[in-house]
Amino acid sequence: MGHPKRMRRAYERPKRPYDKERIKREQKLLSEFGLKRKAEIWKAESLLRNYRRRARELLANPDEKKQSELFEKLSKQGFRSTKLEDVLAIKLEDILSRRLQTLVYKKGFTSTPKHARQLIVHMHILVDGRKMAWPSYIVPANMEDKIEINPKLAEKKVKKNG
Repeated sequence: MGHPKRMRRAYERPKRPYDKERIKREQKLLSEFGLKRKAEIWKAESLLRNYRRRARELLANPDEKKQSELFEKLSKQGFRSTKLEDVLAIKLEDILSRRLQTLVYKKGFTSTPKHARQLIVHMHILVDGRKMAWPSYIVPANMEDKIEINPKLAEKKVKKNG
């Protein structure tokens, strides 16, 4: 379980820190998804790496129970997969597009991904009626339509503009 004050990193840093292609690709992702630092990309890569590792293990040693658990978990998170090859085909952009920050921006609540991040951090975004303060929250597929701006914030905007 480990010591509660000594938590481990949720990601691994790149093995080649000065790889030009990787740096360009990460810069593009940072601007496209409005991420604050590269560690957010590395966390998503780690999550993707774990899914792929589990899928490869299941291809080598088939286990129906573990396979159904993996598919169930992925379907709850909004990834449609019926075969292990579908799990291996998931891309980093697919995971980053399931983040709360990206969904708030794509729903049209904000004009930029960075503005979406600010609204989330300031707790102006509700997910299923609960205030959410984590832009990196992977929104489950059934909660995607329950994302909304805090009604109190909307009232303030109306009074200010009215």
